[in-house]
Amino acid sequence: RPGGSSSCHGSAFYPCEESKPLLGEMSEGNNNNSSKPGAGPARRPLHHCSAGSGMRYKLLHEGDIQVCVVKHPRTFLSKILTSKFLRRWEPHHLTLTDGSLTSATPTGYMETSLSYSSIEDLQLLAWDNAPKYCVQLSFPGGTVLLQAANSYLRDQWFHSLQWKKKIYKYRKVLNNPSRWDVVLKEIRALVDMALSSPLQDESIHQAPLHIISTLLAENSNLSSQDHENIIVAIAPLLENNHPPPDLCEFFCKHCRERPRSMVVIEVFTPVVQRILKHNMDFGKCPRLRLFTQEYILALNELNAGMEVVKKFVHSMHGPTGQCPHPRVLPNLVAVCLAAIYSCYEEFINSRDNSPSLKEIRNGCQQQNDRKPPMPLRLLRPEPPTPPPATILPLSANNSPPPATVEILVELERNNNTANAKRKAAPAGGDSEPNLIDCLLVSPAVNTLSIQLPAQADRVLGCFALILKMLSDYDDWRPALASLLQPIPFPKEELKYVIQRFAEDPRQEVHSCLLSVRSGKDGWFQLYSPGGVACDDDGELFASMVHILMGSCYKTKKFLLSLAENKLGPCMLLALRGNQTMVEILCLMLEYNIIENKDTQLQIISTLESTQVGLRMYEQLCDRQRELKELQRKGGPTRLTLPSKSTDADLARLLSSGSFGNLENLSLAFTNVTSACAEQLIKLPSLKQLNLWSTQFGDAGLRLLSEHLACLQVLNLCETPVTDAGLLALSSMKSLCSLNMNSTKLTADTYEDLKAKLPNLKDVDVRYTEAW
Repeated sequence: RPGGSSSCHGSAFYPCEESKPLLGEMSEGNNNNSSKPGAGPARRPLHHCSAGSGMRYKLLHEGDIQVCVVKHPRTFLSKILTSKFLRRWEPHHLTLTDGSLTSATPTGYMETSLSYSSIEDLQLLAWDNAPKYCVQLSFPGGTVLLQAANSYLRDQWFHSLQWKKKIYKYRKVLNNPSRWDVVLKEIRALVDMALSSPLQDESIHQAPLHIISTLLAENSNLSSQDHENIIVAIAPLLENNHPPPDLCEFFCKHCRERPRSMVVIEVFTPVVQRILKHNMDFGKCPRLRLFTQEYILALNELNAGMEVVKKFVHSMHGPTGQCPHPRVLPNLVAVCLAAIYSCYEEFINSRDNSPSLKEIRNGCQQQNDRKPPMPLRLLRPEPPTPPPATILPLSANNSPPPATVEILVELERNNNTANAKRKAAPAGGDSEPNLIDCLLVSPAVNTLSIQLPAQADRVLGCFALILKMLSDYDDWRPALASLLQPIPFPKEELKYVIQRFAEDPRQEVHSCLLSVRSGKDGWFQLYSPGGVACDDDGELFASMVHILMGSCYKTKKFLLSLAENKLGPCMLLALRGNQTMVEILCLMLEYNIIENKDTQLQIISTLESTQVGLRMYEQLCDRQRELKELQRKGGPTRLTLPSKSTDADLARLLSSGSFGNLENLSLAFTNVTSACAEQLIKLPSLKQLNLWSTQFGDAGLRLLSEHLACLQVLNLCETPVTDAGLLALSSMKSLCSLNMNSTKLTADTYEDLKAKLPNLKDVDVRYTEAW
């Protein structure tokens, strides 16, 4: 048979090392199949038997070489003409095409191409007095001699020609199969040839895979056993190579039709693991993503179900606290989001009236190819009508029962712009969103329930649970928070993921709860009372506010945003005794966020309606009286705290009298931190502040930048501030002297500050990156 047989191949499949523990566990969960005789395909062991430690060569596609053609002598005269003394060598630039050896200058010996099928033998010249560095190609009626410049190039030409000739023969043999037992032997021989070839090139493994995928595509009536035997036969090639698109389609079909097959576990597992670890862009090969999606769904069909999926996810993360493969998480998230999107694809396409992914794949481009708009039935409650006596929104418990609303979507084109227009009674008066926003509803609607087919609901549940699993890994949570798009869907698992974000103390995690750009709601908005995803009377929203207020977001900007967009929900939750919302309302009053007197009185009434609110409001009143006393004109204009002073010492000092005249405050070489910013912002006349060699950080700088607009001189020498806090200084337009010596200032931030602070004249950036 072509390619010969390799002595190191036997009869069982060899799984890759990284999947061994996982496969053992999976097999236990599906042992009802493996215990049946003949349940699985005939397996074969795989050992690496390629060229061993010998020379390796790159596959040649073209090159310069000397050519001599020797015709077989039939007469005495032809013997004389073909003797070595009369041989003529011609230089040619040869190209190794898929079917023949062709010259760029088709003259002389290479006037016509030399087909691989006409080559009877291919060997290196080894007889005495033979020309050096030659490859001999025998064809009917003669011999072609190819002479290279050295032995390495000769061997490279030899192995490349041998590979092209054999792959050409396999392509012809497998293009017209007769008996499938013979075909299976030829496939195994083809795989052995690819594994044992000394050539190093991506096409060495990809060419056999493409041949086999074409064979499978043209012979779709094969039995399941033949399918499995072929998959096992090509498994060694898949260990270090992605399957081509057509083969991915075949694998997807196998996962759907035989999810409990041992081939799914033993063969597909290392393939999917490699895809998740090394794939860089599913957009270039979406069928790899579809195959990964179908593989996960097949695992979910095993006896252990989601436990098997959980073990697979754990195997991808690894046993340590840090996943060593940076591409695993983005690829898993891409697979999950695409699968979730596919569950709603029919719903989305019916609203947007644009070609679906499947239609685009099948070539549907014209508008007349599209189906007419279809009625879409949503189950969603009508917005509750609040009684005239109250201005607060009703709770979900008081909402009327759901009413079915039928919506018809049609397409309008105006200036090449497609707009979705709803032709039904509006449920809330707001226009319908489009595309990704089609999973959202009007802010006046509390819940959204889309009727999905049973299979789609199972897919949705599976991949929602995977997102939940991903959020349980601490090292993955920051990246997951930034990758996960705020698209709500009716699954409790997603809410669990967002809860994990809201509980994580790391700023890079919980900061992703906010919207990343204006005009697009983030998780913070979607889970607020009245938001499309809120179903818990604002409990998750309150926990989000709590974690955000506990970090560097305790600023006027955050409070202003709440006052403008979420004041009603905040007052409602405060009225129900939520301590976080009571603190928010008190801070709004303390920082004069609310200018409207009637709104201020309503906030005060809300605070006084609960015990916790009344207690915190009384504490606020006490602080305001102390603040008025502190800001009363009088007291020193300059003040220096002793070294080793703490935040508590500063607070105690400022509560002892009036400091309305204090303009210069030195806290150099003390132990104050960012927490003292709460006291510093109460000094109305402060113009010079010295924080040299303190632990004052970024959070404190953000607070100062919003409240001390008149500050002119600031010394931050040897403080732990970074670009994150220094950038906030760009709003302090009165700054004329700024010392950032020995901080973590970067050159880009320095240039930004110089551009935004026109009065800045005295700057010290020694011992920084900007120096």
